[in-house]
Amino acid sequence: MVNVTEDVFANGAVNPFTKSKDTIKRFTLTNGAGMSVQLITRGATITSIKTPDASGQIDDVTLGFDDLAGYQSEKNPYFGATIGRVCNRIANGSFYLDGKLVEVSKNRDNKFQLHGGFVGFDKAHWEVVEVRGDGVTLSHTNPDGHEGYPGKVTATASFTLSEDNCLHVQMSAVADKTTPVNLTNHSYFNLAGHKSGANGLYEHTIEINAYGITETDQSSIPTGRITPVEGTGFDLRVSSNLGERLKALQPARGYDDNFCVTFSPPQPLAKVARATHPPSGRWLEVVSNQPGVQFYTSNFMPDVERGESPIPGKDGAAYAKHGAFCLETQKFPDSVNHSNFPSTILRPGESYQHEVIYKFGVSH
Repeated sequence: MVNVTEDVFANGAVNPFTKSKDTIKRFTLTNGAGMSVQLITRGATITSIKTPDASGQIDDVTLGFDDLAGYQSEKNPYFGATIGRVCNRIANGSFYLDGKLVEVSKNRDNKFQLHGGFVGFDKAHWEVVEVRGDGVTLSHTNPDGHEGYPGKVTATASFTLSEDNCLHVQMSAVADKTTPVNLTNHSYFNLAGHKSGANGLYEHTIEINAYGITETDQSSIPTGRITPVEGTGFDLRVSSNLGERLKALQPARGYDDNFCVTFSPPQPLAKVARATHPPSGRWLEVVSNQPGVQFYTSNFMPDVERGESPIPGKDGAAYAKHGAFCLETQKFPDSVNHSNFPSTILRPGESYQHEVIYKFGVSH
């Protein structure tokens, strides 16, 4: 049996849209197999995923904070949040939509937009639509003109836990004017345990079912070209040790790339990636209906070797460079400026539907 409980994560949180003081609710989803997931209404954010290892030892395998102040801090690199209206990057914060120039906010170095702008969906206080026996559905209404985007968008994020240790996340949206929409979940995983840092990460193996990556410039803005992974350091189609792959990538800081997922034969859902942590036996498989996945190895978390202070995380954790990985299912970054990429444009009367399943297990 899956069980859902609700409690208060924080009181008196200032809503960035309405300026009212809100209660941030927390939901805990627990199944009979020893897995639990916690999420909060601020940013429809996953704050914890606890799963057993091969010996039955339960640990939290996703990064986060103990309190609201952590999530509100400038140091928070979008831990666990639902990202929108458009995740990833928009070059120059501008694009043409039906022949008309749209200019959105540029929240990165005043050069481009990242993850929806200064106040993205990750900072919104989502409404509770439904609490079910096995999960919860949250909703956010994003006003017309917010961060420069046309149209009001009503988005929902549904989180469901199954008895077989699958976390199903369903993101949907409708709009009253034509606008781009590209949502993702930005959970940071470390199957060795959220506190285990780079040493834990380097023990993982990774496999990504992708035929190419979207080539990018030095600001990680796509050029429009898709580079086949064959014969490159981005060919992760066969499971291999992540620590060794990161060493081989040097001088690059690590992976921060959109991988183009192989859907063959054509199917509604494709296996996107599989990560394993052999010492604990834990594995994570990601399945999705999205054409891309951003594989990110936390390259821009603080570099303690260079004297940078780690991010103070939950349970006394100290998060630093290479301390976790993200597998952000998405349409390709900057699609609004590349007609050869899958379209992110949502028109009135249409429905955006994004399904992703995170399946956890152990190998004995």
